[in-house]
Amino acid sequence: MIESKRIILRPLEPLDNTQIFKYRSDTETNKYQSWIPEKLKDVDEFISKLPMEFNKAETWSQLAIIEKRSNIVIGDIGIHFIGEDNLQSEIGITLSKNKQGKGFATEAMKATIDFLFKELNKHRIITSIDPENTRSIKLVERLGFRKEAHFKESLFINGEWVDDIIYAILYNEWS
Repeated sequence: MIESKRIILRPLEPLDNTQIFKYRSDTETNKYQSWIPEKLKDVDEFISKLPMEFNKAETWSQLAIIEKRSNIVIGDIGIHFIGEDNLQSEIGITLSKNKQGKGFATEAMKATIDFLFKELNKHRIITSIDPENTRSIKLVERLGFRKEAHFKESLFINGEWVDDIIYAILYNEWS
């Protein structure tokens, strides 16, 4: 579990399903996401397929972002543990529309990045962003990530080919 001033981050649990469905099924807010559940059952299946072991090479883990004040799941952070040496991670965030623009994404990302670098000793963290997702680009740039690549029509998401921008930060660049 990771804790900051206003939020708690912990692995997703089956009982989180309705709260996750509420914000993840919003197609407009999540138009840059590759996974938008259509039914509550889709969330149940997603949670059931998550690995039991956290920080296992070549797996994705998902952390719930819980607002302390309300004790409600307001978003989630996906973490991909990359490579056999498991010294790199990829992260991505999804946040409920009604919690956007209030600093929750910045707080959750900072806490996650701190944890990955300082507790799990990662060397490098990357994130993959649709170039039209300007809010996410501003978020990662504000956190100190630098743009490393722009891949043209490299991902097939929601029935169309989209570009993908890769941002990264190294341990020794994180303050």
